[in-house]
Amino acid sequence: MTDVVVVGGGVAGLVAARDLAKAGAHVVLVEAGDRLGGMLRRHTVDGLDLDMGAESFATRNDAVERLAIELGLGNDIVSPDPRGAWLMTRDGRTAPIPQTGFLGIPGSPMAADVLAVIGQGGGLRAQMDSLLPSPVGARAQSLGALVRKRMGERVLDDLVVPVAGGVYSTHPDQLDPDRVAPGLRAALQREGSLARAVLALRARSAAGSAVQGIRGGIVRLVDELVADLETYRVDVRLGTRATAVERFAVETVTADGTRERLSAQHVLASTADPARTAAPDRTGIELVTLVVDQPELDTGPRGTGMLVHPEADGVRAKALTHATVKWPWLAEAAAGRHVLRLSYATRPEVDGSGVAETGTSLPVEPDDAIGTRATADATALLGVPVTADRVRGAARVRWYGPDLTAAGLAEGVVGIGEASTGRGLAGIVAAARASAGRVLDS
Repeated sequence: MTDVVVVGGGVAGLVAARDLAKAGAHVVLVEAGDRLGGMLRRHTVDGLDLDMGAESFATRNDAVERLAIELGLGNDIVSPDPRGAWLMTRDGRTAPIPQTGFLGIPGSPMAADVLAVIGQGGGLRAQMDSLLPSPVGARAQSLGALVRKRMGERVLDDLVVPVAGGVYSTHPDQLDPDRVAPGLRAALQREGSLARAVLALRARSAAGSAVQGIRGGIVRLVDELVADLETYRVDVRLGTRATAVERFAVETVTADGTRERLSAQHVLASTADPARTAAPDRTGIELVTLVVDQPELDTGPRGTGMLVHPEADGVRAKALTHATVKWPWLAEAAAGRHVLRLSYATRPEVDGSGVAETGTSLPVEPDDAIGTRATADATALLGVPVTADRVRGAARVRWYGPDLTAAGLAEGVVGIGEASTGRGLAGIVAAARASAGRVLDS
């Protein structure tokens, strides 16, 4: 009998399998696709090797940093350019994201950079937060409701919607504060106001940037994890889809129809159990990457990028990352070119079409519908005309999140990955390692 079967070859599965095998467990990892890494992959656009998924990790914990150091990448951990990002409000106004905020919630509601976005009236309403009893909003079921009750609609709509919505691809009214802002409720009760709670959370965070990256791309984590799986003799089975996930067994089928039942003492899964879930209901993003020859962008007119209100007039992108401003190592590699990443909300068609191309980099012509949309949005967001003749290369990729209606996993199956722990490398890596540790201790 196998000691552990890990279902899913994304980052969570790779990390858990590595830790378990390194400790001496016999591990089988099954992955339905033809490659490992999940949303951490690379593609080449105009000769540049670029991340085609996540390109940074949050520093709210040290999980990714510690992993990178273990994998020999410690000297290549880098911080982004300190200029920071901007936002675009519903009515198309642009401004730098305030410096003392958390998910757009201001720690200093009357600060000049906050008032530049929400105005004097919005600032005065937000300042009322300091006069409200601490229980007001403390039991709100969503981040949006909490902010609305404490600081008012202007803070929510002009700051939290573009920032938190841009990060999580979800309106704050659908975000669980305990999941996206752990500790915020407790800090509100302790500090007596939401603004002071935000400042307290920021003070507890590690000094420095809220995110970091890796020189050469975050995908290098996958390269090293895969190498370690080979070193520690993990039995990796690509093209092997789990059809049922149980406490002590996983049923699989390969592309040629071969079926197998893998018995194990422990099962860890980063995907929903297909035997317990109906047709998936998943949201996602389409990431369009442009490599442009545009000297007018050398000044970084919008810092490291922009987060966009979902109802901003004339712009369909929900975010833009000016990657060659954000990451100096990439600017050096690009040799004068600029790399722009635009994110769009997308969903699979009702019949599921479109899902098959998940994680596949597809070329984009600058003057086709996707290229035209991307250059128009880049122009609107950056304030610089980005035209088709300036585009040296372009590509798009679609990513879909976990099933929003998944019934969950069978009792005793250890859930890891985005479906169980939420989005973000920091949380996924920390949770996967904790789960592996509990299995080893059991």
